[in-house]
Amino acid sequence: MRRAWAEEQAGQAIADDGFEARFGAWFETEADHRVTWLAELGERPVGMLNMLVFTRMPRPRHPNDKPAQWGYVANVYVDRARRDAGVGRVLLAAATSYADETGLARLVLSPSERSVPFYERAGFTTDTTLMVRHVR
Repeated sequence: MRRAWAEEQAGQAIADDGFEARFGAWFETEADHRVTWLAELGERPVGMLNMLVFTRMPRPRHPNDKPAQWGYVANVYVDRARRDAGVGRVLLAAATSYADETGLARLVLSPSERSVPFYERAGFTTDTTLMVRHVR
């Protein structure tokens, strides 16, 4: 799905024989910190979403507190032919249900301009409590 997403953005096939190996190595390293959902039609993947789960540092004088966790929703992609058919909604519902069930303190994401209405329909709002430093 990641290759399909990149090729859609590029408007053409991308020759990169080592991509699958690099992706596999990345996924192996990241898997302990991410929850991943894959939407399939038959055996063909048609959408994906992953969430990076951050665990906050424990605080002194709070020995019984469970460190807060929050999720960063990332890499949401639905095959162009399956968009507007509910695939993204189902993926996002799975992620938000997971967040609710596991008690995550919050979910954050960096939406594309086109996806803002999609996330707003799912209950996400614009918040200005986070700051960003863009690196060149």
